[in-house]
Amino acid sequence: MKDTAKRVCNLAASVIATPLWLVYLVFALLCGVERAFPGFSQFVALIPGTSGVYLRRAFYRMVLPKCGDDAFIGFMTVLSHPTASLGERVYVGPFGMLGDVTLEDDALIGSHVSIINGARQHGTERLDIPVREQRGEYPRVTIGRDSWIGDRSLVMCNVGCQAIVGAGSVVTKPVADRDIVVGNPARVIGSRLAIRATTTTQPTPAPIPPSNQTDPIGLAK
Repeated sequence: MKDTAKRVCNLAASVIATPLWLVYLVFALLCGVERAFPGFSQFVALIPGTSGVYLRRAFYRMVLPKCGDDAFIGFMTVLSHPTASLGERVYVGPFGMLGDVTLEDDALIGSHVSIINGARQHGTERLDIPVREQRGEYPRVTIGRDSWIGDRSLVMCNVGCQAIVGAGSVVTKPVADRDIVVGNPARVIGSRLAIRATTTTQPTPAPIPPSNQTDPIGLAK
C-alpha cells in the first residue's frame, strides 16, 4: 500500500513538474543549459514540505543525467550544475549546495552541506587581474556509496564508499573508503572497518555473580 501511494505521488509530481520542465527547455535553448539550470534549481528549492521533495525529484529526473526514484533533496538545497548525478536512495538535507557532483547510491548528506568542485576554482597567481577573472580548476567530486557527510561540512574532494565526514569538517584531501574524518582541515581519526572488527570480536563479558542481599558486607562468614 505504501509503495503504491509513493508511485501515485511520484506520477502526480511528474505531471505537475512537466510544464516547468518545458519552460526550462525554452530557457535552455535561448540562453544555454549552464545559465538556465541554476535559476530553475533555485526555484524548485523554494517549495516546502513533502510536496517539495516530490516535485524536486520529478524535475531533476527530467533534467539530470541521473536522479534516483527515491532520492530526497531537501528544502532550499540548490544544484549549480545540470551534470550532477544523484543515485538511488540518496538523501540531501535542507540548505545544501551541490556543484558538479556524483552522489552514489545511499549517500547521506546532512543539512547546510556544501560540496564544491575543488579548492582552486579561481587562480590567485596574478595580482594585476581580479581573482574572479583568473582561470581556475573544477574537478568533479564523487561521494561514494553509503557515505555520510555531517551537517555544515564543506567538501572539496572525493569521498570514498562507506566513509564518514564529521559535522563541520572541511575536506581538502580525498577520503578513502570507510575512513572516518573530522576537523578543519579534515583528518582521519579512525576506520569503520576497525569499529566493525571491535564489535564482532569483543569477548562476551563474564556473568556478574549474584549479590548477597541478606548479608551485603559478609558478616555471616
